[in-house]
Amino acid sequence: MTRSFVHLHTHTEFSMLDGAARIPDAVAAAVNDGQPALGITDHGNMYGVLDFYKGCNQHGIKPVIGTEAYMALESREERPARRGRKMDDSGGDTDDGSKLYYHLTLLAENNTGYSNLLKLSSRAFLEGYYYKPRMDWDLFEQHSSGLIATTGCLGSVVQQALLKGDYKGALDRAARLQDIFGRDNLFIELQDHEIPEQRRNNPQLLEIARALNAPLLATNDLHYTHQHDAISHDALLCVQTGSQMSDPDRFKFHGDQHYLKSAREMRDLFSELPESCDNTLWIAERADVNIEFGNVYLPDFPLPPEFESDDDYLRHLAFEGAKARWGHRLPDEIVDRLGYELRVIADMDFSAYFLITWDLIRHARDNNIRVGPGRGSAAGCAVAYCLQITDLDPIKYDLLFERFLNPGRKSMPDIDMDFDDRYRDEMIRYTAETYGREHVAQIITFSTIKARAAVRDAARVLGYPYAVGDKVAKAMPPLVMGRDTPLWACFDQDEQYVDGFKAAAELRQMYDSDPDVKRVVDVAKGLEGLRRQDSIHAAAVVITRDPLTEYLPIQRKPESGVAPEDAPVVTQFEMNGVEELGLLKMDFLGLRTLSIIDEALKLIETVTGTALDLEQIPLDDAGTFNLLQAGDSLGVFQLESAPMRSLMRSLSPTGFDDIAALVALYRPGPMAANMHNDYADRKNGRKPPDLPHADLDEILDDTYGLMIYQESVMRVAQRIAGYTLAEADDLRKACGKKDRQLIAEQRIKFVEGTVASGYDEQLGTGLFDIIEPFADYAFNKSHAFGYGLISYQTAFLKANYRVEFMAAVLTGVKHNLDKAGIYLNDCRQAGIVVEVPNVNRSDVDFGSVDGRIPFGLSAVRNVGEGVVSPIVEERKANGPYTDFYDFCERVPTSVLNKRSLEALIKAGAFESCGHSRQGLLLVADQIVDQVVNRRREADMGIQTLFGELDDSSSGFDERIEVPEDEVDERTMLAWEKEMLGLYVSSHPLYGLDASLKRATDCAIADAANQPPYEDGRDPFITLGGVVSNLQRKFTRGGDAMAVFDLEDLQSSIEVTVFPRTMAEHGHQLDDDAVLLVSGRIDTRDDDPKFIANKLNYFEVKAGPAELRLTVPSHQISDKLVEELKALLSQHPGDTTVFLHLGKQVVQLPNNFRVDTNNGLAGELRVLLGPEAVLA
Repeated sequence: MTRSFVHLHTHTEFSMLDGAARIPDAVAAAVNDGQPALGITDHGNMYGVLDFYKGCNQHGIKPVIGTEAYMALESREERPARRGRKMDDSGGDTDDGSKLYYHLTLLAENNTGYSNLLKLSSRAFLEGYYYKPRMDWDLFEQHSSGLIATTGCLGSVVQQALLKGDYKGALDRAARLQDIFGRDNLFIELQDHEIPEQRRNNPQLLEIARALNAPLLATNDLHYTHQHDAISHDALLCVQTGSQMSDPDRFKFHGDQHYLKSAREMRDLFSELPESCDNTLWIAERADVNIEFGNVYLPDFPLPPEFESDDDYLRHLAFEGAKARWGHRLPDEIVDRLGYELRVIADMDFSAYFLITWDLIRHARDNNIRVGPGRGSAAGCAVAYCLQITDLDPIKYDLLFERFLNPGRKSMPDIDMDFDDRYRDEMIRYTAETYGREHVAQIITFSTIKARAAVRDAARVLGYPYAVGDKVAKAMPPLVMGRDTPLWACFDQDEQYVDGFKAAAELRQMYDSDPDVKRVVDVAKGLEGLRRQDSIHAAAVVITRDPLTEYLPIQRKPESGVAPEDAPVVTQFEMNGVEELGLLKMDFLGLRTLSIIDEALKLIETVTGTALDLEQIPLDDAGTFNLLQAGDSLGVFQLESAPMRSLMRSLSPTGFDDIAALVALYRPGPMAANMHNDYADRKNGRKPPDLPHADLDEILDDTYGLMIYQESVMRVAQRIAGYTLAEADDLRKACGKKDRQLIAEQRIKFVEGTVASGYDEQLGTGLFDIIEPFADYAFNKSHAFGYGLISYQTAFLKANYRVEFMAAVLTGVKHNLDKAGIYLNDCRQAGIVVEVPNVNRSDVDFGSVDGRIPFGLSAVRNVGEGVVSPIVEERKANGPYTDFYDFCERVPTSVLNKRSLEALIKAGAFESCGHSRQGLLLVADQIVDQVVNRRREADMGIQTLFGELDDSSSGFDERIEVPEDEVDERTMLAWEKEMLGLYVSSHPLYGLDASLKRATDCAIADAANQPPYEDGRDPFITLGGVVSNLQRKFTRGGDAMAVFDLEDLQSSIEVTVFPRTMAEHGHQLDDDAVLLVSGRIDTRDDDPKFIANKLNYFEVKAGPAELRLTVPSHQISDKLVEELKALLSQHPGDTTVFLHLGKQVVQLPNNFRVDTNNGLAGELRVLLGPEAVLA
C-alpha cells in the first residue's frame, strides 16, 4: 500500500480564534508533501468551504468537504443549565453531569452528502443554537445520505463516555451512529497528540471497531500548519479567552503536535495500525463533491397574466417609463438606445434581475422611503432610468451602458440601491415576504486581525504592559492610500508596499535592537490576518430561486436582547462566494444623507406650507454655487471635508459637471497625480487645457483635457483606436487590474487600431502611455454624477433652506458629538441660534422654529425617545406646560423617571416654565413623588372615601415652591456638556475664537489633514482650545503624565502629555483651561490623537492683528518669494504680515494682508519650515 496519507480533521482560520491554519498554507503543505487530498472540518460551520474547494483544485489536490459538528446529547431543543464557569473543548459541564455540546466529524462523500451538510449546518444554527450551533440524532437520521461520519476527537459523545468509564455507553453511541450513517460510513477515529486521555481511550476505540466491524481512521487534530506555529496558535487561544500565556489555568492545547504532519510522520505514528492511514486514502478516493460556479440562478419574478415572459414585461415597463421621462413622442435616439439595451439584457437572460430591482424600488417609493438617484455604473443604463431605478439621464450626461453591462462578457449586473438608512430593514422584510423567508438572507462578512491589533494582542497575551504594544503599534507605517501595510511587508520589500516599507524603518530598528519588540512582532505575525469574528455585511442581500439551503449554508445567531427567532438570517458564505455560485446578490445600502434630506424636506413643508420636490429643482441655482465657491459646505454630501472645501474655493464650481468632477477627483489616486489641482487651474485659466489630439476635444472638453472618468478612457479608445465600447471596457479593466500580460496585449491592439483609424503610431503609443496609469485611478462617471446629484441637492437645501437643513443634519449626527459640534459651530457662524432643549419648543429631534433650531429632546443623555415622545405629543395636543407641576400632572407617569428628568433640567429644558436649573434640581424629586402619589391616590379613588374633597383640600395641593437659586455660567456650561455632550447656550471660547484662530495652525477638525513635511515627517502644528476630561496618570516608573481632550468650537481631539513635557508644562493643566498646544498629530490609530511637546496659556493680545514670519536670509530665492506671494494672495484678509530676514524686519504691503483663519499658518510652515511662523 502507498505510504501517502490524507488529513481529514483540519481546522482552518475559519474556526475563528481556535484554528490558525490558513487555507493557502495548509494546501501548500499538503501539496509539498505529495498528499493527494485534504479535508476541511471547521468547528460548527462551513465558512471556509468555497475558499478551500477552489484552493485545492487550483493546486491539483482533491478537496474533502466536511465540518466538525457540535451535537446535543439527545435533542437540539434541550437547554441544560451550565454548571460553573469553566470552559473546555465541550463548553463545560451541565448540572446533570453531561456536556453542553459534543463534537462529531462529518465528511461529504458526494453531492448528496454535500447538500445534506448544507442543511445540517443550517438547521444547527436555526434550530439548535445554544452556546454553539448543535445538531442531534434526529437531524442525522433526516440528512445522513451521502455523509461519512467519524467518532471524532476527545470531545465526541463516544469518547466522553469512555473518559467516564462507560464503555457500554460509548459502544451504544457508536452503534447508533453506524445505524444512521451505514457500516462503511462510520469510522472509528484515532488520534495521538501525546495526550494521556487519548492513549487511554484508543485501545477501547479499537475494541469498539472490532465489535462493530467498523473501519479505523487515523487523524491529526490539525489546528495550525507547521509545528513552529504552535506558539502563535497558543497566543490565538489567549486572544479568544482573554487570558495571558503565563496563566497556568488557562484553556490551552497539550503540546505542539496539532499541525499538518507529513504522511511519513502519520504512518510512523500509527505504524501498528496501517489500515487506519490507508482508510484516509479510501475516503479521499470516495469523496467526490462538485461545486459549480458561473451559472446564474435568478429568482422567478411574478408576471402579470397578460405577459408571457420577463423580456416582454420589461420592454413594456421600459417604454412606458420612457414616455414619462421624455414624453410620448420618443426621439429616435431614445428608441434606439432602449432597443439596444433591452436586446443585450434579454440575450444575457437578465430581464428578471431588472424586474426584481424595479419592484424593490417601486415598493420604496410607494411607501415614501427615499431612494438615491443611483450609484455605481447602473446610472449609465437607460432602461434603469426608465424604470426609476436611477434618476440620472444617461443620454444627457453621456453615461455608457457598456460600463454597466458588457455584452462581450457575461457577468451578473450590479445595481447598488441607496435607501434612507432608517428603512433598510423594512426593505429586507419586504423582499423576504415577496420571495419567501427561506429564499432571502443577508450576507456574512469577517473581520480579521489587522497588523496593529495583532501587535497589541500579542503584547497583551505575552504579559507586557499596554505601553509596549502601543509603542510597537505606533512605530508601524501609517495608512498609505487608505491601505494598511502588513507586518511582513514592513520587513521584506515588496513593490506593492514601497511607501509602507520606507515608513517602517523605525520598526525594523526596534525589532533588531529590542528583544521584547522582536518577541511581540514574531507572535503578531502569526496572528495577523486570521479571522477574528463574523458579522453581517452592511449592504449585501441574497435572493434565491429555490430555498437558500439548496445552494449554501445559512445561520441565525441570537444576539443580546433579541429573541433567537428574530435574529437575522445570514449566509455562511461571503459575498464573493455567493456571486460565484450564480446567486442574485443585491446591495441594500442605508445612506444617512437620504434620511437627512427627508427630514429637511418635512421641516421645510412644516415651516413654509409647501412641499419641495427635489427632482424639480434647477441644477444651476446661483445661491447653491455661491455657497460651494465659498467652501461653505459643511453637511453637504461628499463635499464637507476641509481639503475638499479648500479645493472648491480653488476650483470655484459653476455647474453640475464641476460637482461630479469634485467627487471623482477627491480620491488618493488622482490627488497623488495632482489632477485635482490641474482641473482647478485649467478650469480657471491658470493653465491651458492640454488635449493629446484635436479629435478628442468633444470627449475631453468638459474635463479640460483630463481623463478623470473611466468612460472618457472608453470613449478615447472608441474614437481613436476603433474599439467597440465593450472592447473599451475590457481595456479599462485590464489597466485597472494591472495585469501586465493583458496590458501588453491591449497596447498592441490599441496602437494597431490607432493606425488602422488613420492616425500615426506615435499618437497611439503616446495615448496608451496616458491611458494606462489614468485607467487605474479614473473614476466611474455614472457613480460620480449619481453621487454628485446628491451633493448638489444637499448644497441646494443648505443654500436655500439653511435652518431646516442644518436641523436635519444635527438630528442625523445627534449621537456623534464631534460631528454635532462642528455643525453647531457652523450654525453659529451663519447667525442661526441653536437653543438649549425646551419642553415647550423642542421636538423629539432638532427642529426649526422662528428661524432658530431648538435642540432635540431625544439628543439629551439619559433621555430616550420613549420618554420624549409623550412629552411632545401632550404639548401638541393640549398646549405648553405652564410649570413643572403642570408638566408632571400631564405626562404619563412612565415619563417621570428621575434620571431622565435630572438630565432635562440640567440641559435647561424647563427654563421656559420659569424655573432656574439649580432651583428645580433642589426640589424636583419631591415634586415628582408628590404628584405621582397624588395621581396614584386618585386612581385608587381615595378621595371619594371622604366624600367630595375638592382639589384645594389640605394634603392635595401643598405645592412645593421652586427656589430661585441660580448657578454660575461655568457650572451651567458644565451641565450642558454633561447632558448634551456640547456647549450650547454659550462656550468658554466665545469671544476668543478669532484670536485663537490667529494663534493656531488649523482647527482641531482639520488637524489630521495637515500635509506632511517634504521629508515625510508629520508636521509640527499648534492647536488651541479648552481642556476637558483631564486625567493625570503615572508611568510604571512613577513619572507624571496626562491625557485630556482639547476642544475648540468645532471638534475635539485626545492629547497625550508625556513625562518630559509634563515636567515642564504640567502646571498649566486644569479642566476648562484655554491652552495652545504644540506637537504632532498621530494618525496611526483609527482615531487621530495629538502628542504634545509644548503647552501655553492662551492670552488675547491687544492691538491690530499681525502675522510674523522668519526666513533665514540664505534661503531667500526668487522662486521662494514668488511661491510665498502666491500663497499669501490665496488668503486675502486684514492681518498685516511682517517678514523677519535675519536682523531686518519688513512690513509687507497692504495688498498682502491675509486671513489667518483657514490653515494659512500650516501651509506657511510647509513652505518655509517648521519654525517660520513667529506669531
